[in-house]
Amino acid sequence: GMICLYDSQQEILSIEALQQTENQTLPGSTQIRYRPGEGLVGTVLAQGQSLVLPRVADDQRFLDRLSLYDYDLPFIAVPLMGPHSRPIGVLAAQPMARQEERLPACTRFLETVANLVAQTIRLMILPTSAPQPPQQSPRVERPRACTPSRGFGLENMVGKSPAMRQIMDIIRQVSRWDTTVLVRGESGTGKELIANAIHHNSPRAAAAFVKFNCAALPDNLLESELFGHEKGAFTGAVRQRKGRFELADGGTLFLDEIGESSASFQAKLLRILQEGEMERVGGDETLRVNVRIIAATNRHLEEEVRLGHFREDLYYRLNVMPIALPPLRERQEDIAELAHFLVRKIAHSQGRTLRISDGAIRLLMEYSWPGNVRELENCLERSAVMSESGLIDRDVILFNHRDNPPKALPNGGQTEDGWLDNSLDERQRLIAALEKAGWVQAKAARLLGMTPRQVAYRIQIMDITMPRL
Repeated sequence: GMICLYDSQQEILSIEALQQTENQTLPGSTQIRYRPGEGLVGTVLAQGQSLVLPRVADDQRFLDRLSLYDYDLPFIAVPLMGPHSRPIGVLAAQPMARQEERLPACTRFLETVANLVAQTIRLMILPTSAPQPPQQSPRVERPRACTPSRGFGLENMVGKSPAMRQIMDIIRQVSRWDTTVLVRGESGTGKELIANAIHHNSPRAAAAFVKFNCAALPDNLLESELFGHEKGAFTGAVRQRKGRFELADGGTLFLDEIGESSASFQAKLLRILQEGEMERVGGDETLRVNVRIIAATNRHLEEEVRLGHFREDLYYRLNVMPIALPPLRERQEDIAELAHFLVRKIAHSQGRTLRISDGAIRLLMEYSWPGNVRELENCLERSAVMSESGLIDRDVILFNHRDNPPKALPNGGQTEDGWLDNSLDERQRLIAALEKAGWVQAKAARLLGMTPRQVAYRIQIMDITMPRL
């Protein structure tokens, strides 16, 4: 198989990658060129459509410049689609089987691979030239749109952990282009904040940022809300209504909980991603939309694909630039900064001065936060309400226990084990637990109800010297 890319300046199609069969060498293969419409590969580029031959020798357009293919076997070539649904290359391969009944499945597989390859090429290669702004949305061409909007710049994202620094670097890179982004993470980790930052730091910042939760509506209302409807399309449709895709034209559409979407919606979303086209519910007019998609999910989409609950081709279309948000329990070093930031936010909303003590911060760092940043904010707001003096201290911290109480608060510290004695400061309790565990951090973590990572972090910031065992 091979990948060919089109040079629009020289109007030639050249081989950029070639997978040869075992023990075959093809010197000079990268020098082979095709013109649009020349041979099978050039025809696919010119027409922008897949081509499937049950037997390659049956088509006179086959040039065989590589002297590589078996004339009695099938041949499949699919276009690599670039911006504005224009072909930027061709992916071609020869299945090593003669069964015609398998060709549709092979073609679908190659088209899925081609989608992923094309998106990667757009991300890694095409940005080296000047980006072409979408013609349908002159608003995007404004130079000031490249300046981050107030309130959504990266300086407003809280966290100095290595994971958050890496995420901020990714946002800076991906914001510059129209690449589809899939934000993954547990509920409450801040996926919408990431989508906001990408949009408002992108060339589309002057256009609309439209949000939609795919789990918020039943299937019979979901398509109308997203694609719009014509007057009389169903009972109660007394006028034409634009959907979220039209409202986001020229801008960004954030699809939260994409893993909850139905098969029907997935098929229509795939068409928009591939062709930029849609119809309103009850209408037959094809509308073109220029929308950047940022999707988010807390589901394991690979498993959903394996189970048949999520389309594989849509998964590859969405997962071009994945951003994985770690849960708060895995970035404990960010909790102190987050807490101070949220306390300032709560103080502003309540119109008063609020402070949080170091003891309260240490207590917050000992909790596992199953609800992540959202739960932390709720906890601090409850604590602020209970604080009459304006000081949030340990005694007013109210956790949402449910079935997951604060792991480092065993029954008020009334226990015969000294390493759980809350009258000791945190450093003394940690040393006591390490001594009891024979200085094995994993065992000490179990004693304290923490993770080994939390223990290691505290050893570092508290300057505890570990003996050599």
